[in-house]
Amino acid sequence: MKILVTLTLAFMLASCGSSDDSVNENSINYRDEMRDLVKGISQKSKAESAGFIIIPQNGIELVSSNGDADGEPITDYLTAIDGNGQEDLFYGYDNDDEATPVVENTYLRGLLDISKNAGKVILVTDYCSTPQNVADSYQVNQNAGYISFAAPERSLTIIPAAAPHNENAENITTLQQAKNFLYLINPGGFANKQGFINAVAATNYDVVIMDLYLNNEAFTATEVNQLKQKAKGGTRLVICYMSIGEAEDYRYYWDAGWSVNPPEWLAAENPDWAGNFKVKYWNTDWQQIIYRGNDSYLDKILVAGFDGVYLDIIDAFEYFE
Repeated sequence: MKILVTLTLAFMLASCGSSDDSVNENSINYRDEMRDLVKGISQKSKAESAGFIIIPQNGIELVSSNGDADGEPITDYLTAIDGNGQEDLFYGYDNDDEATPVVENTYLRGLLDISKNAGKVILVTDYCSTPQNVADSYQVNQNAGYISFAAPERSLTIIPAAAPHNENAENITTLQQAKNFLYLINPGGFANKQGFINAVAATNYDVVIMDLYLNNEAFTATEVNQLKQKAKGGTRLVICYMSIGEAEDYRYYWDAGWSVNPPEWLAAENPDWAGNFKVKYWNTDWQQIIYRGNDSYLDKILVAGFDGVYLDIIDAFEYFE
């Protein structure tokens, strides 16, 4: 559960205004810095675990030189990733269980198809709950060549009662083989890890995206391996969620002293998600926490035996721009 830290307005303003002495923030290309962060995570993880999967969520503009569908593909970035996650593509952009406006859908699809045409897998999370919208979400995503998950609520706390779309008993060893996925990153509704494992093990999703922790206790490699078995036979991929564009005050790395003396890289609290703070993601100290340092967040994920990472808040560049 989140342990909220109350920060004064003065801290937030000071934090937003601070800068790294070694970097002139006016000269930063925020998109390139995010690309470099993703590429660094990819390089380290794939060197340590062959076939490790890298999936950035949102921020799809990074695949294009100009952030539009007519831009040149950024090949080194596309080479570093295995897929792209996209929320709200067909449902949920303005309101949950409401169709995404055509203009936004068309814009996003143009960029997503740059990635798809480069051989990457597109994973769409639509937020919809009525049977008609759920059925339509799965159909239109399938028609577009994407795999998708119709999430009944935005907090991503539950497993839908219905069987997965395109349910199968095949062994899934690569992302390209997947026909469906489950996005379940807030497991607070489960009393313990075994309850979570039992619930997921009873499903036939090809890919499960989950958190490294439940009640501040990390899943072990043995437990993650249990999660890789589908109920009707066959194996699946288990991907770990990791936010790289925001710091979360309920994570192991959080220092309570930051409410009084914040690190240089910590910026303002996200007004929509209490306890989540924007970070200057190009800062070396933040990157030490995420992947560069010994026993980094990425190291913990690799030790736990996950098949890949689902990188969130990729679109943090928009905030700084």
